[in-house]
Amino acid sequence: MKKIFNIGGVSYNSVIHLDEFPEPIPTTIHHCEFKETVGNTGAGKAVTLSKLGFDVTFHSMIGKDIYGEKIKTYLDHPNLNFMYDLDPKGTERHLNLMNKKGERISIFMNPMSDNPEIEYSMFDEHIQSSDFVIVNISNYCRNVLPSCKTNEVEIWTDLHDYDGESSYHQDFIDSSDYIFLSSDNLKNYKPFMQQMIDQGKKLVVCTHGKQGASALTKEGWIEISAIRDYKIKDTNGAGDAFFSGFLYGFSKEYSIEKCMQFGTLAGGLCIQSEHIASESLSEELLENEYLKYY
Repeated sequence: MKKIFNIGGVSYNSVIHLDEFPEPIPTTIHHCEFKETVGNTGAGKAVTLSKLGFDVTFHSMIGKDIYGEKIKTYLDHPNLNFMYDLDPKGTERHLNLMNKKGERISIFMNPMSDNPEIEYSMFDEHIQSSDFVIVNISNYCRNVLPSCKTNEVEIWTDLHDYDGESSYHQDFIDSSDYIFLSSDNLKNYKPFMQQMIDQGKKLVVCTHGKQGASALTKEGWIEISAIRDYKIKDTNGAGDAFFSGFLYGFSKEYSIEKCMQFGTLAGGLCIQSEHIASESLSEELLENEYLKYY
């Protein structure tokens, strides 16, 4: 089993599904679909990767509260070792408003501490022994970037809806070798991707929702279409599933195009689930989906 160290990003979320986002006027909404569930980018990757046969060590912050206990229960998966430190602010919580197109408005009701007092040296062993290191963009995670460089490991990161200018993301951009992001807030994404490759990054992948995804390496561009057969139930976790499906293919030394196809399949399976990872996901299912569509 390939080993992964994945740090940053777990929350307990309230998710409200509406046909349309409400207008910016006072109103009362009488009916909606509502649930509470584990979310966030690190958790989505951790669960999906563990289902795809990786040996995953995942670290994040939780509170000493009922939400932290719910997270620990949810992350009790085979192949998944959840390490955590206690956040005095309590467990991170989000309110996600979703519309029928799968778009999201996310409100951080209780973000985690930016600079928690934890012992970062405890991560060195995991960084050194892992085949892949994923550093998510929770603020505290930037403190493990120097250790990754000292140990000469390649860093994978996910910038999400980066706008091309935010200084918050810069440490992660500078340190990473493999970068994923979405074009939600960066419609003119190609110049950024080219700039990253010119600076020595090995791979940049940009997802476009229903419009597919783009990848760039020093060998050139690869474009891939979305698969429209997957019906949207909940898009939370889809980007992390795409990332994980791509990394699954990459670990098998598949071509970049084939990795993109596996990412597309994993993302499609995810949006059919009410959770951040498809309950039925497995290596066998993903390989069968590949034979079905490609």
